[in-house]
Amino acid sequence: MRELEQIHCEREQILMDADSSLDHVFFPDSGVVSAVAVYADGSIIEMATIGREGCTAVQAVLGAESSSIRLLVQLPGGASKMSRAAFTQAMESMPSFRNLMFAYVQAFLEQVLVSVACNGAHSLKQRLARWLLTMRDRGDDDALQITQNLLAEMLGVHRPSVTNAARELERAGLIARGRQQVTILDRQGLVAESCECYQLVRTRTASHLPKTYP
Repeated sequence: MRELEQIHCEREQILMDADSSLDHVFFPDSGVVSAVAVYADGSIIEMATIGREGCTAVQAVLGAESSSIRLLVQLPGGASKMSRAAFTQAMESMPSFRNLMFAYVQAFLEQVLVSVACNGAHSLKQRLARWLLTMRDRGDDDALQITQNLLAEMLGVHRPSVTNAARELERAGLIARGRQQVTILDRQGLVAESCECYQLVRTRTASHLPKTYP
């Protein structure tokens, strides 16, 4: 489409900040973007992740003119950028595109709801396993370019806590940690270590977007 601009997203790049004008929509082709809440003291916590299965258009679909969330790049990669005006025009003129966006909004909201429950119900180690698996599902490599600080922020915990949880997974032979990198060594073992929320989100997403997972 002529309205799409191909861009490259760098790790920890802010594509859109909270309380800013919602002028563009991003469709990740690779890499992963997080929708995060920003608090008065500057701290952040992740609410949902967006990969090649979706886009950052949920608020635009619902009619918002400004963003209430920060869009933070977790894994670097390419994306397609579209103006809000072009996106609205596509929604109005292309029923198949509009229906796809409505299906994605349902999948996105269910991801958020499951994440809220998960944060209160499951251990940090389970949540970390789930988060790593989610990143892997949306990428093409078992080596994830992420830092311990970023992991801690996304999971809403202090760095020593996430370091201890990652150490447990590493001792079990499920992951390997390096400088600004976590490599998944045993995906099935990590699935077993994760909570049921991982598979629940996959199942619900696939019900709305059947081509999401191979």
